[in-house]
This record gives sequence, C-alpha cells and structure tokens, in this order.
Amino acid sequence: MNSGSFAGRMGNRRDSKLDTSMGYEEDTARFCGHCQAKRKDAEYSETQSETIPVSSSEALPHFLVEPEDVYIVKNKPVTLVCKATPATQIYFKCNGEWVHQMNHVTEETIDKVTGLMVLRVKTDISRQQVEKMFGLEEYWCQCVAWSSSGTTKSQKAFVRIAYLRKNFEQEPMGKEVPLDQEVLLHCRPPEGVPSAKVEWLKNEELIDPTQDSNFYITMDHNLIIKEARLSDTANYTCVAKNIVARRRSATAAVTTYVDGSWTEWSKWSTCGTECTHWRNRECSEPAPRNGGKECDGIVLESENCTSDLCPQTSAVPADIALYTGVAAVAVCLTLLLIVVILVYRKKQQDFDSDVTDSSILTTGFQPVNIKTPKQDNSHLLTIQPDLTSSSTYQGSIRSRQDISDKIPMTNSPLLDPLASERHTLRNGTALSDTSNFMARLSMQTGTKSLLRVASNTAFGTFNFLGGRLTIPSRGISLLIPPEAIPRGKIYELYLTIHKKEDVRLPLAGCQTLLSPVVSCGPPGVLLTGPVILSIQHCAEGNLENWSIKLKKQSPQGNWEEVLHLGQEIPSNPYYCQLDGQLSHIFTETLGKYTLVGESLNTTAAKRLRLVLFAPGTCTSLEYNIRVYCLEDTQNALKEVMQLEKHLGGRLLDEPKILHFKDSYHNLRLSLHDIQRSLWTSKLLDSYQEIPFYHIWNGCQRNLHCSFTLERYSLSTTELDGKIWVWQVEGEGQSFHIHFNFAKDAGQTDFQFMELSNCGTSLAGPCAFKIPYLIRQKICSSLDIPSSRGSDWRMLAYKLKLDRYLNYFASKASPTSVILDLWEAQHFHHGNLNHLAMIMAEMGKQEPMIFVVSEAEC
Repeated sequence: MNSGSFAGRMGNRRDSKLDTSMGYEEDTARFCGHCQAKRKDAEYSETQSETIPVSSSEALPHFLVEPEDVYIVKNKPVTLVCKATPATQIYFKCNGEWVHQMNHVTEETIDKVTGLMVLRVKTDISRQQVEKMFGLEEYWCQCVAWSSSGTTKSQKAFVRIAYLRKNFEQEPMGKEVPLDQEVLLHCRPPEGVPSAKVEWLKNEELIDPTQDSNFYITMDHNLIIKEARLSDTANYTCVAKNIVARRRSATAAVTTYVDGSWTEWSKWSTCGTECTHWRNRECSEPAPRNGGKECDGIVLESENCTSDLCPQTSAVPADIALYTGVAAVAVCLTLLLIVVILVYRKKQQDFDSDVTDSSILTTGFQPVNIKTPKQDNSHLLTIQPDLTSSSTYQGSIRSRQDISDKIPMTNSPLLDPLASERHTLRNGTALSDTSNFMARLSMQTGTKSLLRVASNTAFGTFNFLGGRLTIPSRGISLLIPPEAIPRGKIYELYLTIHKKEDVRLPLAGCQTLLSPVVSCGPPGVLLTGPVILSIQHCAEGNLENWSIKLKKQSPQGNWEEVLHLGQEIPSNPYYCQLDGQLSHIFTETLGKYTLVGESLNTTAAKRLRLVLFAPGTCTSLEYNIRVYCLEDTQNALKEVMQLEKHLGGRLLDEPKILHFKDSYHNLRLSLHDIQRSLWTSKLLDSYQEIPFYHIWNGCQRNLHCSFTLERYSLSTTELDGKIWVWQVEGEGQSFHIHFNFAKDAGQTDFQFMELSNCGTSLAGPCAFKIPYLIRQKICSSLDIPSSRGSDWRMLAYKLKLDRYLNYFASKASPTSVILDLWEAQHFHHGNLNHLAMIMAEMGKQEPMIFVVSEAEC
C-alpha cells in the first residue's frame, strides 16, 4: 500500500461524513505530507495504547506485537517490529519524527478466524541514527496504527548503544582471616549498558550460593563468606558480563589460617629415682595451619615428687668408696697449686733485683720540639674527605688527633684560597688540567676513589658568582648562590652519591631512610652564606604525618641529628624545605647528609616504584621475570637501569607507583593468567613475599623478587599474563605482560632515563634564572620591612615558602635566601613571567626588567 491509496481512503471517509476528532485529522494531514513534520510536544508524551476514536462500526486497531527495548552491539543495526489488527496502515515514529515509508517493510495477512486484516511492519535502526541524538535525549520509537475507526499508538521502545568499560570501579583485595570469621570481598563492576551481571569464581570455578550456603552474593555484587573454612582458602575473581563483553577483576587471594591450640596435659609420669615426674602436651588441637600462630607455653613440664611417691634408697659401700676417692684427689690438686705459686713468686723477685738503675728506660723518651717548613697547601682544598665509613679511615683520624696533642699547631695556609692567577672560570671548569684534579682526589691515604663511578659524581670550580653542580638523572644538585663563596676565593667543589652498602647508618625502631646519602665538599671550606643541597625523597603525605630528621655525619664517623623538620629553632643554622618529591637543604657546612623519617600515623607512606624486567631474549626453556621494589627516586631507578642494561634486560611494562604504609604488613607478589598449556610456573606457593622491614628501613639496594617460568617447547615464542604486587591489607598494582621473543627481541631503550641534558657543572650567571643585577635590585627593594606588607614576607607567602619565616629573618638578606630557594626549585622549569607577575601584584616595578634575554649566558 502507498500513500496515495491511503489518501484515497481518507477522502472516502470525509465523503461519508465520519465524525473524526481534530487530533486524528492532524495526524493524517502530517503523514500525507511525507510524514516529515513534528507533532506538538504534548503529543510526544502519550503512552502506549493511546487511541483516538471515531464514530464507526469498525473496531479500533490493537497491537498483537509492540516494539521492545533493544541494544545496538558494536555496529550491527537492530530491527523493530509492530503487528496490529484491524489496521489499514502502520508507521513508525522515532523521537517525534515519522520514519520515511521507504524504510518500512510491510506484510499483510488475513486472520482466518475474524477475517480482519493483520498488518506486520518492521524497520531497521542504525548506530549512526542513535548517535545523532547522543546527549540530547534517549532514542525511542513507537508505532501508530490506523483503521476506519481511529488510531492507536504502541508503547515506546528505547534503542540504546550497548557497551561495557574495561576497568572495575572496585576490585576485591586479598585477605588473611582466622577460621570461622566472616569474609567480605567487594566488587563494583565496570559501567555498562545494559548493566553488567556479576558472578564470582573460586579457583576458576563458578560459585553457586544455592549449592553452597556458606557463600552469599549481595544485591550490590559483594561476596560474603559467612564462616571461613580451610577449604575456602583460594583465589577469588569477580566477573562482570553483558551482551557486549565479559570482564575479569584482579584475583584476590583469601587465606584461612588456624592458630594452634594445646591438647590437654597428659597424666603425670611415675616418680623416678631422682624424685621428679613429668607430663607433656601437644600443639595439635588444632595444629597451626596456613601461617597461624604457634602455641604459647611449654611442651614438657616437670616437678618434684611428694615424699610419699619418691622411692627411698640407702647408701651402699660402693658409693662411700667413690666419695672418698673424689675428696682425696681434690686435696692433692690444692697442694700442687700452692707449690706452683710459691716457685713463681721466687723467680719474680730474682729478676727485679737484677735491674737497679731504671733511668735507661726513660732516656729514649725526652720531649722534642718539631718544626715543619711552611708550604703552599692551598691545593688541599680540592681533596675530598673519606667517602666510606671504613675502620681504616676512622683509625687514621684518631692517630692524627693523638699527634696533634703533642705537636703545637700553627697558622698554616691550609684554608688559604687558590691563587687567582692560576684559574680562569669558563663554563664551570678551570683551565688547569682536569686530570690533575682527578688525580689529587684519588691519591688520598685510606680513601677510595671518589670518581670510581663517574655517573655518581660531579665537580666544578666556583668563585663568588656561584654556580650549580648536578648529577644527571639522579635527582641530586648543589646550588652555590652568589656571594656564598667569599670574594677573592676560588673553590673546587664536588657532589657525590654513596652506595647503600658503603654507608653504615644506624636506624632505631621504625625509622626509615627517605633519601639517598649524599656528600658535598670538601668539608671545612669557608662559606659566607648557605648553599642549597637538593635531594629527592620518597615520603608520601603531609609533614604532619611524619617525624623527619636531617642527619649529618661527623668527622669521627658518627651520624648526628642536626635538624628536626617542623621543630626548627631560630638559632639552628640548618633549614629544609620539603616539597612533593624534593627536599632542599640549607647549610653553611659541607659534608655528608641524608633524611631519616618515622611515621606518626597510618596515613604516612613511602612511595615505592615497581619496575618489571626480563631477559631480552630466551634461548632455553626457562625464563625469569624480575620485579624490583625501589624507593621512588631517580637515583634508585638509575641504579637498576644500569644493572639491567649490563644484564641485557628488557622493561616489560611501565614503572608504577605504590604507596607502602607503616602497617607491619609484607609486600606480596603473584603471577596470574599465563597460558597453562604453554607455560608452567616453578613457584611452589601461590605468591611470594618481601618482608616489611626489608622494604621499610630503605637500606637494601635493588630489592627484587623473581618468577621463574618454564615453557614446554622451544617453539613457544609468546608470553601473556599478569603480575600483581600488593601490600597485605593495603594498596596494590598490576602489570600486564605481553611479549613475543621472535618479534620483540632486543634490549630496552634506556635513553628515557636521561632526564636532564644540562652539564654537571655550571658557573656564574648561566647557573641562575634571575640575572644577577636584577636579583640585587629585588633584594634591596624587599629586604626593608614595609608597613603595607609588600616586603620579603609577602614574597615568601606568594611563593608558598612561608612554612618557617624565622630562618629567612635570621639572614642579612631574607629576600636573597628566598630567591635562592626559588632557583633551586625551578632550575629546569622556572617561569620568570610568573615571578614578575608576583612582583607586580606586590606593587614593585622590577618585573619590567625581567624581559632581559637569557641568551647572554
């Protein structure tokens, strides 16, 4: 049937003067105009089976089949179907607009019982049609059926695009629970349309609560184990699925442990000849299992018998003879000892009588006045101290102290400046032969070579203009501000990082090492202002959650606390600004420093960086995967990268951050989802553990666990799986392993570790963002207190450096120290325009001078 025949019928109806309502005439007129016009908004809200009657003997159409809600999966179109009787026409209307008649497929049949016409109409809806309405309203369609008596509208059918996101909103976490305790595993499935159905797997088998009443799945998809049994020790996985996809959560390992308990004491044994008897018990009711606690107490108990139970024995002649013999031997030994003592004393008296004049013993020890010629020892400023805590070095210190007690010290030129005519600064190095400097560093008695690892050390020559030492890719730098070195002096300075095994740092209780151990020197040089030593740290959380202390090694080798962050006093010459990942230490004494912390509450955590490595190639059946657990510092990562580069390792996944809390819980690692038909794991248990204290104290280097896999055939070239790393009752991370030996063979590109392209040493103006002359003008403008507050205090507030203003106030130029700290924080990404805006907000005109180009450096 077409629109023309339909219009003819409508004309016949008007000729027969049928009383048709206004709404029906409007629908007819709009449809005949190719069904493109919209109806009024009030009509769109009509519900299913809405009819518009007319005066006729023919019944209104009613729907045998109405369109139902459907979902579009991927790009496949969906089909909507309507079926009504008696009906002369059926058309679809979607979101208030008529669907063109070309998009309808109509089938006409006659009901054999009633003889009425039955119409069946269907139309296809594509994904593009639905996406056009995305964000405006939901896409819906309904059918409108006509008969000579009026029209009837079907229910609305909504068409939605189906999807299921990949990530769970909440995944289950592994737990250790005692026997018979309730266990709750949370699961919030990924967002999806239609909503995902959730089921739980226990060791890859479906959990059916109707078959095992100990399990219960809540309305919000959580799994409850009502009473944990030993058989409930397993790996649990939450599975979400809808018509689009099926997603698996991380596997949660649940361990049900049993604490040991004693059996009843056994009966007392018979009383023995020694008048004692005993009884015992066993730790077997129940025995400890799955890591449960052992029984407290003793296994065997003994006590003296009562006099009635103790068998009485009489002494026999043989016992009397034995006692008599023992007494005789004791008497003989006593007499022999007396004789030996008398002989020794006699010989000693004879020897003393032979020495009558004792003056010979003292003539060789008369006092002597020793004078040494005065030499030019200025080059000793370039000699580094002992960088290792070896007993040899400490012994040499003590011997030098003993000599100094006997030899009077004079005003030697030990700390005299190097002759100015011997050095010319050029890009932070001296024109003098660098090899001579390195030789002087390595020729010290009792000291290992400072430059044995060039990547661990930086050195340079500086004068009053200052400069900067940086160890690339290590997160360590030393800023020497202008005027920190006295005018007329030229110093050769160094900066180095120590290996953990070379440093003996005592840690008490739950203290943890938060930063590398760094030396700057040489010690003893005269400074007229503080330098800033910047070191990366791994403390996570606010300062209120930590007790952090700055420690410095004394010349005698002892570690001393020189600063307690948050408890500073004005007279303390040290100060530390703790940022998110960097600590900036102000000091006027060069030496060896590190940060030590202790958590004050459970919110405090250490940032760990988890790194996954494996061999770049595999020529045997076995394959090892190494998971490193490092402090989140560039130095720790650099050491592992260097090690793996030497081993030919390959980075399997991006490094990830884990917050490790002071909860005494270990770190667990487990391997999942490997192809069991191709690979097998040699790990006997379901997981590995790294003890809590091995991680928390921070003194162990390159801490890691290995997973050994074995493939069944050398032809297997692909490895897929997951590695989970989590702290028990804490945070976790996962790694996805996807590696093909044939396609991906080769080593990792380690160039991404080169985070800084700058040199190790910069001297003079090029080491600073703020030009020297402008810096001087800013200091002279802000050092003077202002009644309006536009002075150095407001600058510190706007730069968020106002944690402890008393330290800046104790300096001759507070503004200069604040700018030094800004330079240390923003060397690589400093924004002079931002600093200029702050100055403008304070009503200062110096910002106009910041347009000076940095190209002059």
